[in-house]
Amino acid sequence: MFKKIQPSKINGTVHAPASKSMMQRAVAAAILTDGRVEILNPSLCNDGLSAIDVAKGLGKKVISEPGKLIFNEWFRYTRPDLNVGESGLGIRMFTPLAALLDKTIRLQGSGTLLNRPVDMMEAPLEALGAKCVTRNGFVPVTICGPLQGGVAEIDGSISSQMLTGLITALPLAPNDSTLHVHKLRSIPYVDMTMQLLKNFGIEVTHENYEIFHIKGNQVYQPANYFIEGDWSGAAFFLVAGAIGGEVKVTGLLRNSAQADIIILDALQRAGAIIGFEKDYCFSRKNQLNAFEFDATHCPDLFPPLAVLAANCKGTTKIIGAERLLYKESNRALALMSEFAKIGISITVDGDVMSINGSEITGGTMDSYNDHRVAMMGACAAINSKKEVIIQNSACVSKSWPTFFGDFGKIRVGG
Repeated sequence: MFKKIQPSKINGTVHAPASKSMMQRAVAAAILTDGRVEILNPSLCNDGLSAIDVAKGLGKKVISEPGKLIFNEWFRYTRPDLNVGESGLGIRMFTPLAALLDKTIRLQGSGTLLNRPVDMMEAPLEALGAKCVTRNGFVPVTICGPLQGGVAEIDGSISSQMLTGLITALPLAPNDSTLHVHKLRSIPYVDMTMQLLKNFGIEVTHENYEIFHIKGNQVYQPANYFIEGDWSGAAFFLVAGAIGGEVKVTGLLRNSAQADIIILDALQRAGAIIGFEKDYCFSRKNQLNAFEFDATHCPDLFPPLAVLAANCKGTTKIIGAERLLYKESNRALALMSEFAKIGISITVDGDVMSINGSEITGGTMDSYNDHRVAMMGACAAINSKKEVIIQNSACVSKSWPTFFGDFGKIRVGG
């Protein structure tokens, strides 16, 4: 499937999709709660649907009603195989949950997840009492518990997702746990997890994000949880407004713990006009100049930041490029390759990506089956000299199934 996007001006209002990241974390908490949990404003993107299927596979009864999901029953072994789809968070978070059970369970994945490393899970889970075997460091993952708690070393240099899974599961272990975390990246995502856990009565403490203390024998308390709007997806629309006219995005929390809310700082550095009014966040076109930005803890922002930088005068430098190797695609390679096809030069030197602002010529881009690369292509077309064709565009369903329809609502004259 491909999409043709014509150059256009931007003007309109769009509602941010529910955060798939918070959705998956909320489903994990619902799985571990003995009692009724309501998830309000659920994200029903592909990653969200995979999380729901995992919940059912672990014995939860899930009832869908307009605007909410109801979770009942205590989690237990029901299926020997669980499938997390293409979700990196799913495989690294639900494996520790499955390890709480005294059963052998295999967690599988599909698509781009097959190429994402999960070997960092083996040693910590073994140290905490479970047996974990991967396929030479990749999915499928076979896990057999139960987790006992204890002391483990965690490599946080590639992702914080394994830590998220452990601090979610270990409160139910019979013993206290201490996790020594090295080179932790994406710290705001860990804050998101701890904030959500507190909503369900779970306490996790840490010392400078290097040592985490988790008391065992805690109990998840039944609760309702509202899934806030997704700043990762909204970033593309805010960039669209900044380079093409004006856009208003509703459904976003201005005090969100999501890492990608920092897109507002990047837009401001570039010279865009941004702000909050009533129930929406807005961005407006202005003279844009090159900027420097550290995206180490928010690597999902690289695609929209690249579009923003391409429309700026001068060379923009973004730190954190090493974080792009193990996303849905090798995003550093994807950005360099696909922007070159439409007239923009991007280079990577170590951890720094440099983007030269210039005229976007248009052309055909491959999404690499990466939802954020496909969204990037749509935004790149706004000020392009001619249309941009995005190959394999259906991959946006991973996080925002209605992305292209919503994008069409704010395009004027394209």
